[in-house]
Amino acid sequence: MLLCLNESPFLMENKPLPYAEIRRQLIEGRQSCLSLVQQYLKQIDAFNAEYNVFLEVYREEALVQAKQIDEKLKSGHAGKLAGMVIGIKDLLTYENHGSQAGSQILNGFTSTFTGTAVQRLLDEDAIVIGRQNCDEFGMGSTNENSSFGPVLNFANKIHVAGGSSGGSAVAVQAGMCHLSIGTDTGGSIRMPAAFCGISGLKPTYGLVSRWGLIAYASSFDTIGPMGHFVEDLALAMSIMAGPDEQDSTVVSAPDLVKSSTRKLAYIKEIVEHPSLQPEIRDAFFMQVDSLKKAGYEVESVDFPYIDQMLPTYYVLTTAEASSNLSRFDGVKYGHRTENPHDLMDLYKKTRDEGFGEEVKRRIMLGTFVLSADYYDAYYTKAQKVRRLIQEYTNRILADFDFIISPTTSSTAYAIGEKTADPLQMYLGDLFTVQANVTGLPAISVPMGVDTNHLPMGFQFMGSSFSENALIEIAKLI
Repeated sequence: MLLCLNESPFLMENKPLPYAEIRRQLIEGRQSCLSLVQQYLKQIDAFNAEYNVFLEVYREEALVQAKQIDEKLKSGHAGKLAGMVIGIKDLLTYENHGSQAGSQILNGFTSTFTGTAVQRLLDEDAIVIGRQNCDEFGMGSTNENSSFGPVLNFANKIHVAGGSSGGSAVAVQAGMCHLSIGTDTGGSIRMPAAFCGISGLKPTYGLVSRWGLIAYASSFDTIGPMGHFVEDLALAMSIMAGPDEQDSTVVSAPDLVKSSTRKLAYIKEIVEHPSLQPEIRDAFFMQVDSLKKAGYEVESVDFPYIDQMLPTYYVLTTAEASSNLSRFDGVKYGHRTENPHDLMDLYKKTRDEGFGEEVKRRIMLGTFVLSADYYDAYYTKAQKVRRLIQEYTNRILADFDFIISPTTSSTAYAIGEKTADPLQMYLGDLFTVQANVTGLPAISVPMGVDTNHLPMGFQFMGSSFSENALIEIAKLI
């Protein structure tokens, strides 16, 4: 029998509660926002320095907010998220607070505004307790590319937390906050969620405003929640989602009727991939059997573009990164080199000093594929393949409710295990990038632990704007 999340040996002593129960206790006076914040701060004090999770903790501010919200609760005017303590990834802006994207290029930068997704949570009385460590500009699968050092996995600190939202995942895993808001460009919510034994939702592209998200690859970036309970992810999504005049790519989600076909597909090339850890494969098919017993029909399907997914993803995202990150030049904000000889020297030295090795690598790759001699050979071709992947995936989802898979090919890597070979690191995204290439929603939920007590994840991917249906089926796992 698979070990369920709340029995996991690496969680804090007090088992986490869904927000609905926390809210009930607050209304009944059995709990207060102040005591909740104090409990999370106690966990942060105990473990943050060791596991490198929060880059900044808003201690006094959170305590003040908690007292104010306790008064709102007494008067009956509290928002929908009163008492929900959240952390935000260091790619999200929060007015008058630091935002560095895990990078030294933004050292000393303080945001002048709050991103839409974060502001909507604050408006419903969520309490932001701090900003969380991440791979620099979201570029990484292990959180080892952060200029502040790697986040360590609370299950076993010689292992990575996953990336790029590693700090966001471990903050929930270790009981340092109730919910984290991360970002997902190629699996950066779902991979750390799987590695850390929590749930993470990557929404449909365009469902949540990207205003206030420090961009990596604009046609791939999404903002989503991470937590222990999928119903809490749904609640956070209901608050964050919706049109925003600051982001023209955001659309109103249509009211979708829940599918009743009860048919699931898994991609044969994924479950037979040589990189898939045998324990994860076994656990996956145990869950498939459970879904069949619950009345679902599960079939394997072929997907002819497996070998093209990662190249397509990395050609397009590095191209977009090359364009997006050109704004960081030392002129207006962030790090600036000392004593440059001229303007070009200022640009070169500032970027060389401020960007980490992985960011430089991706900028150079992106600049190469956008160059005049190679634009059609790489960038244009990748856009065409992206369309083929989208069309074929949607064809599968026309016949099936969801595509299921393990979230990752292995459990969390040991620290340093993949850093020497970037190509091996990139292969870690193989099971998650399809949702980003296609813009479709996907959720990772816990699937027990392996023999080393490292968490495993199970992934559902659905049609556009099928988040509510994803939440419902995820509750079965």
